[in-house]
Amino acid sequence: MWAEIPAKDFCSSVRDGTHDSPKPVENGQYLITSRHIVDGRIDLSKAYLISNEDFETINKRSKVDQWDVLISMIGTVGEPCLVRDKPEFAIKNIGLFKTKCELDGKWLYYYLISPQAQELIRQNSRGTTQAYVPLGALRDFPVRVPKDREIMRAITNVLGSIDDKIDLNRRINQTLEAMAQAIFKSWFVDFDPVKAKIAAIEQGEDPLRAAMRAISGKTDAELDQMPREHHDQLAATAALFPGAMEESQLGEIPEGWAFQAADLLTEVGIGKTPPRKEPQWFTEGEGDWRWVSIKDMGANGVFQQRSSEFLTAEAISRFNVRVVPDRTVLLSFKLTIGRVAITDAPMVTNEAIAHFKLPSNAAISSEYLYLYLKSFDYSKLGSTSSIADAVNSKTIREMPIIVANSDLIGCFTKSVIPIFEEVRNRQNEIAALGATRDTLLPKLLSGEVEVPA
Repeated sequence: MWAEIPAKDFCSSVRDGTHDSPKPVENGQYLITSRHIVDGRIDLSKAYLISNEDFETINKRSKVDQWDVLISMIGTVGEPCLVRDKPEFAIKNIGLFKTKCELDGKWLYYYLISPQAQELIRQNSRGTTQAYVPLGALRDFPVRVPKDREIMRAITNVLGSIDDKIDLNRRINQTLEAMAQAIFKSWFVDFDPVKAKIAAIEQGEDPLRAAMRAISGKTDAELDQMPREHHDQLAATAALFPGAMEESQLGEIPEGWAFQAADLLTEVGIGKTPPRKEPQWFTEGEGDWRWVSIKDMGANGVFQQRSSEFLTAEAISRFNVRVVPDRTVLLSFKLTIGRVAITDAPMVTNEAIAHFKLPSNAAISSEYLYLYLKSFDYSKLGSTSSIADAVNSKTIREMPIIVANSDLIGCFTKSVIPIFEEVRNRQNEIAALGATRDTLLPKLLSGEVEVPA
């Protein structure tokens, strides 16, 4: 009923991406590496562009097509990704399973994320300083398949229906976060309501009315048709914005606002890693304390809910690892700069992540700080060609944060909290669906749980 087939026979071919390092360009095509495969998806936000010529050269040997399966080969090995849409990227140091059809692609992806396959990948990995999986091992990798393709189809349909619900929640969360970011950018980056007031004053018009239009996106006629309660709330919000700009050390900002260093607004802490040569401090799957790394931040949404490794309680005490409280904003600042998340429970992190603990009387909120760090231009933190070399813990502590008047920040926070709570609820649903899938997966692939063909 079941068989094991080498991947090179199950697929039309098994290849890998380029091993060269094409020069980045301003306009071109995306090049992705193993670190851009995050939680079964391609994260293009940190990928760089290469020339069309280099793109075509790479694709001559390793062109990715829809329903192919990618797998990380270097660093964090064994992270698979099913290419569900028409790809618009080239690959470097990534394994490429060229599948024969959609069903084969889905089956191979689900098999590769199973505990059985992940253990085989670990057994086939090499390297001491940096793990890697040889291409030969991928070609010979045994793929367990049912001999009846209708059973294969039924199993992938069950797992796929769960993934579809997960994907829908992710897309809704992306939309919700984009809504919050759009409000933040308009108010605290582009200063739209302030500029609207300034323009109205110069033209002899009502500045409050102009700010109301800028905030709501409504015309005067539409403002007049608003229910009185909503109209008055909008007017009260508009009144919180100043009607002038003033110079600061970092350029023009609204009158009365100021830039303050991160360590004056928050308690900035840095994570820690116990000695790697002492494995007793680390566990996988479960443990006393979630220990977050940069790759974990890439796999989550707004709220940091998972970690791939854990630390023991003794490790926390012995090495004085700082515990990060709930609702604390995290920022990656080494190697991969600019990943941001909010903790949803107490946890710990490695030294590549900074924590911004807010005091009880903080001038800003977690939501405000999260959106500020998401919109921040990190290239401003250093003058060297490599920002990764320029940014350190001192740079992070001195990072400037714009602070508006407290009433306006309070008003903004109140308006976006429902958005953040909806995002959090949907992340919880994603986690529950993922747990259901992960429980079913090995049972379906082993035949322990049968589904009608």
